[in-house]
Amino acid sequence: MLDIKILRHDAERVRKALEARGSRVDTAVFARLDEKRRALIAASEELRRERNAVSAEVAARKRRSDDAADLIERMASVNAGIRELERDLDAVQGEVDAWMLEIPNLPHESVPVGKDENDNPEVARNGKPPVFTFTPKEHWELGEGLGGLDFQRGAKLAGSRFVLYRAWAARLERALVNFFLDVHTREHGYTEILPPLLVNSKTMTGTGNLPKFAEDLFRITDWDYWLIPTAEVPLTTMYAGEILDETMLPLAFTAQTPCFRSEAGSHGKDTRGLIRMHQFTKVEMVRCVHPDRSFEELELMRGHAEDLLRRLELPYRVIVLCTGDMGFAATKTYDLEVWLPGQNCYREISSCSNCGDFQARRADLRFRPAGGGKPEYLHTLNGSGLPVGRTLAALLENGQQEDGSVRLPEALHPYMDGLTVLRRDV
Repeated sequence: MLDIKILRHDAERVRKALEARGSRVDTAVFARLDEKRRALIAASEELRRERNAVSAEVAARKRRSDDAADLIERMASVNAGIRELERDLDAVQGEVDAWMLEIPNLPHESVPVGKDENDNPEVARNGKPPVFTFTPKEHWELGEGLGGLDFQRGAKLAGSRFVLYRAWAARLERALVNFFLDVHTREHGYTEILPPLLVNSKTMTGTGNLPKFAEDLFRITDWDYWLIPTAEVPLTTMYAGEILDETMLPLAFTAQTPCFRSEAGSHGKDTRGLIRMHQFTKVEMVRCVHPDRSFEELELMRGHAEDLLRRLELPYRVIVLCTGDMGFAATKTYDLEVWLPGQNCYREISSCSNCGDFQARRADLRFRPAGGGKPEYLHTLNGSGLPVGRTLAALLENGQQEDGSVRLPEALHPYMDGLTVLRRDV
């Protein structure tokens, strides 16, 4: 949620920033609602002052044993007026809140202006795509050929965009989760969390998933429960409504969870393979930090995601998302894209975002400065570290050999009990 002071005092800046995101927002709507809200507050305060004055006069008359019936009648009228103004104020405040919850974050000044993914500049690249003496296969061909990925039975059990992992594939998924968590907790300084997979609407709203993206989520019928689309949701809002000591910052959490997404609007996209599933496992990174350090922390988080890709010997590049391609809650985002030989292109495998105080305002995440003073909103960051299915797909495609087997990177050998090559008989 944006700072209401910026909307009041610099509406033109907000309009231009949101226009750069491709968001057509009429800030005049907010101005009208806010003016009405402030007028109602002023009228209510005036009636409260009148009530206090009348109350004091009633007390004075009673001390003199004078008749106060007219003032008591006036008091009842004033109280009725206050109640009516409070009802009107609640209604207008509801309109203001609803309007603000639909407004995306403002891009940071360092974010390049652009319309879509075609305008995302590349800022780094690591590793060279492998050169094959044969035509490389796509990961689903390799996975099915080696007997590890069963899309047919996944669809039978649940429908399209589901898969059944068996034998080496289930083992490799578990190995990747353990590898990611070990590196994050032992070397990158994250605390491991095992959060609920179901959260309520308030929690979803705190991270920006509701109300705008309800169609992208799965909801439990007749309950105020939503299946999490990512562990970012519970990790970011763990301290909602609390005031932390500055000495606790930065907070760094990691978690592996299933993620559930409806993939609304993705009809016809990535209908085969592991790239776009309704359910997938992901290890998430979340950092809650001092506002003065959030962009340094973004570079740190990006480095943590890159570290995993380097250890897995996967070629990748880093792009910075332009204004027109950014996520709703982000003020700046790096995407890490891994090379997929079967598709002959780079595909997103991690997205690392600084959300500034946008989520903190929605979820009420604050800290008290070490030197004292009023509580301040902290800054939140999130990043994929990493999604297991997409990583598995990249390992299959980059490690494939002409006989259909797949070479595993050295970093995973201990997690696979020394196994170095995936074959059908494993």
